[in-house]
Amino acid sequence: MANAATVISTSTWAKHKFSPSRRELGSRPTSISVHKSNTNCSLHNLSLHFPEQSTTHEETNTTISTLPPSSSSGNASQWNCIQRAAAMALDAAETALLANERAHPLPKTADPEVQIAGNFAPVPEHPVRHNLPVTGKIPDCIAGVYVRNGANPLFAPVAGHHLFDGDGMLHAVKLHDGAASYACRFTETERLVQERNLGRPIFPKAIGELHGHSGVARLLLFYARGLFGLVDHRNGAGCANAGVVFFDGKTPRHLKSTMIAHPKIDPVSGELFSLSYEVINKPYLKYFRFSPSGEKSTNVEIPLAKPTMMHDFAITENFVIVPDQQVVFKLQEMIGGGSPVVYDEKKTSRFGILDKYASDASEIKWVESPDCFCFHLWNAWEERETNEIVVIGSCMTPPDSIFNESEEGLKSVLSEIRLNLSTGESTRRPILGESDQVNLEAGMVNLAMLGRKTQFAYLAIAEPWPKVSGFAKVDLSSGEVKKIVNALNLKLEATIELPSRVPYGFHGTFISASDLSKQVY
Repeated sequence: MANAATVISTSTWAKHKFSPSRRELGSRPTSISVHKSNTNCSLHNLSLHFPEQSTTHEETNTTISTLPPSSSSGNASQWNCIQRAAAMALDAAETALLANERAHPLPKTADPEVQIAGNFAPVPEHPVRHNLPVTGKIPDCIAGVYVRNGANPLFAPVAGHHLFDGDGMLHAVKLHDGAASYACRFTETERLVQERNLGRPIFPKAIGELHGHSGVARLLLFYARGLFGLVDHRNGAGCANAGVVFFDGKTPRHLKSTMIAHPKIDPVSGELFSLSYEVINKPYLKYFRFSPSGEKSTNVEIPLAKPTMMHDFAITENFVIVPDQQVVFKLQEMIGGGSPVVYDEKKTSRFGILDKYASDASEIKWVESPDCFCFHLWNAWEERETNEIVVIGSCMTPPDSIFNESEEGLKSVLSEIRLNLSTGESTRRPILGESDQVNLEAGMVNLAMLGRKTQFAYLAIAEPWPKVSGFAKVDLSSGEVKKIVNALNLKLEATIELPSRVPYGFHGTFISASDLSKQVY
């Protein structure tokens, strides 16, 4: 199979009912198809094949609870009389709040009937199932575990809901010696554990629920519950999990600060680099790194005037590239009836270039890149001849369209951004020609070359947004699309029947058998 490329894709049943009862969704199986083409063995994201919606199944009916369930479930049995009285009063206030909210239409970006419809609807956990039915032969070059994440809320929303507001679920497919196994599990977050004990959603959802005056009221209700000991928000109110990490067989460490969604591992040094951003308290941004043995550096505080939404960043051989862009958090916008995630037209986007081993941010160099918003940065490298940093990312317009409703269609343009360290100026160009432009997202480069110049990037063709219709292998120098793979006509190598439906998700990764063996202690 030296000349066989492998693409793993899912074929799913898309029409299912999502109800507050949490009855099992999608009893029909998902099949994983392993396909062959003419390049070296590689793996592609399960989430990148979005099949056409079936017209023969029942239409999705996403149900919103009319009233929050009683707080007398779960850990409520341990409450004292004062806590019970407080719970009743706060539940009554929430019921009134929900009744008022339902008098107003929800934007599409916060409407559960849009955000978790069809195959975006969640599924329950599924235990490990070994020796799954395989039609054909799984290529010998694949040995390891493919892990794909997704939102997957545990409970039906009681109010607005954005896809990103889910609790988080991991789907894993293990491939070894031609056999396959599967399981899916929720990430055991602080929020999930407490809500599961209470039997209801009670933590405020950052995007779908925190809009306008009702968002302010919901925050006040949540912190009032905290004051009475009905919920515990000391370990955060988001969906981050415990942050347990094993390093070199040592005792697990707990990362208490938040971590950006896409930390980077330098393929040469083996170090992990990351950022952590805050929404309320300064410093709004911190940078840190881990040695291969798990020793954490001190935090480097990076001064920002405003709390900025930062989903990704980049590294080179010697530098960290920090995107300070125009999508920011303004909690005061809720008082005026808006969303706390806003596009700041008065702000100029810029990139910070910081030495990877800096002990403080005094030497950070900022280069402006006007009207540039990249949700993801695929790679970056240094070009010493011109004293430039080259950044490859997908520039998105409108910048806040993921979070706020917009009449303008979303565009994600694969772009090359050059940051000149001598002049402090930048240039930006689309890598594909105008006639070839398509939305390119959810991609990657050869991770063995991360932070170094790469010729190719491999991305999903995100059309129609947010679904994906194929794959593109793009020459970053010429802009030539070397190969477009349509998941509907690949040559089939093998099909693995999964015992559970796999909803549309976000990102995935493949952990080789050799790397996986190092994680078992």
